[in-house]
Amino acid sequence: MPPLVSEWGAIDRQLPPPLTAVEAPHDGMARSIVLGMPQLCLGGLSETWLLKDIGHRHWTLLGYALGQSLPEFEDASGAPVHAAFNAVALRQGDLRAVRAGAVLHVASDLTRLSNTQFRTLHRLSSQGRMVAEVEVISVFVKRMVPGVNRSAATAAPLGLPRLARRTAPAGFVADASALRADRWETHFGFRRSEARPRAELVIDPCPSQDFNGVGFLYCAMFQSFVDRAEWAFFRLSGRQPSTRRREIIYRGNIEVGDRIIVTLMDVLRQDRALTHWCRLTRQGGGETLADVFTDRTLADS
Repeated sequence: MPPLVSEWGAIDRQLPPPLTAVEAPHDGMARSIVLGMPQLCLGGLSETWLLKDIGHRHWTLLGYALGQSLPEFEDASGAPVHAAFNAVALRQGDLRAVRAGAVLHVASDLTRLSNTQFRTLHRLSSQGRMVAEVEVISVFVKRMVPGVNRSAATAAPLGLPRLARRTAPAGFVADASALRADRWETHFGFRRSEARPRAELVIDPCPSQDFNGVGFLYCAMFQSFVDRAEWAFFRLSGRQPSTRRREIIYRGNIEVGDRIIVTLMDVLRQDRALTHWCRLTRQGGGETLADVFTDRTLADS
């Protein structure tokens, strides 16, 4: 995935207005989901499932914005174009509040940020209670070298009008841009100048489990690698962690066969909370793939 582009703008007038899940015409955009084992994990709603579902909603809304009921994007040369996650923020997490049989309601909307970037916001609730809010920023990319994930660069799909107006980024959009460019000093209670590697775990992604249908390392798996590392680093036996807040800043991708190093850059521990910053890099090359900031509550299991 390439760096975040520097141009920003409001949603273009030529695109449809923001779309809520209630209005969405696609079966894959159902606004209510009865939760079962595929959606759950030990301790409540599965974050891995949630990011996969949110990614699908994001992709479907992009297709709607470009007039496609079945999204399939390509550039002027006919090359496939994909919407790659640049950043994800999960806030107000209360994932342990749901159980099997509960109904999860999801409301989603889409905003255009730049010539190639979009943002979606998804609000999840169950039984009148907020479960989480998830914000996603994506950029359209294509492989400059066929079959090589690390060659991905920004690209505009056909049918996407150029923006004539620009506005300055704000909120998480601005934060994500600064984090990706290392233009920050404090975040999640951490100071970048004081960070130092504290522990490492090597992950060997499995092609059939961790890569998506177009051959990229799946954006929904990055947080799962961090959770595996958290278990290895802290071994929280008897304490069930649940994500209250998490931000993933995506900075690259890998090829099938590459290994990933998850490095614990810093950690804050309290009796009922665990906050950490992990950096994912490609083993052997050292390229940064993502920075992941996680704030978890700890309950007795």
